[in-house]
Amino acid sequence: MSSHQALLIIDYTNDFVADDGALTCGKPGQDLEQSIVNLATEMSQNGDWVWLPTDVHKKNDPYHPETKLFPTHNVRGTWGRELYGGLNDWFNDHNDSEKVKLFDKTRYSAFAGTDLNLRLRERKVDTLHLVGVCTDICVLHTAIDAYNLNYQIVIHENGVASFNQAGHDWALSHFKNSLGATIVD
Repeated sequence: MSSHQALLIIDYTNDFVADDGALTCGKPGQDLEQSIVNLATEMSQNGDWVWLPTDVHKKNDPYHPETKLFPTHNVRGTWGRELYGGLNDWFNDHNDSEKVKLFDKTRYSAFAGTDLNLRLRERKVDTLHLVGVCTDICVLHTAIDAYNLNYQIVIHENGVASFNQAGHDWALSHFKNSLGATIVD
């Protein structure tokens, strides 16, 4: 039986979560670790897809708009781009599964410039569960694209965080009230 659900674990890297990450949301992001690992385990055991769209950059890239907005982060091959904590261990234990995949993304949305929509459609996925960071940036932009592509969206509130609490709260409201997402604990 094929699953029609996928979990997207967005940008849960050292640079976005660890205390000494280049663009960290710190403790709010760190507090998600066990919830994200538990959800990945649960969905994987249920035969669902678990994909990790992960931000990647080149240092001082003059062509990327984020270079002007944020400090250098998630550079390929660096500690900062490695998955954070227990998720890194979970991924290393599961990355040989055809249902688990880490892939590069270079923009806020996991859909922008990737083949994500094509891969989801091939697998007949219609429901996306979103976790990761930052709630009001990459999770938000991925959710907006998912909405525009007619996916059902489930946001795991105990699986998202930001370095901006006001932005986080606004995004949770936007997911529910403007994108029709289901918000769960």
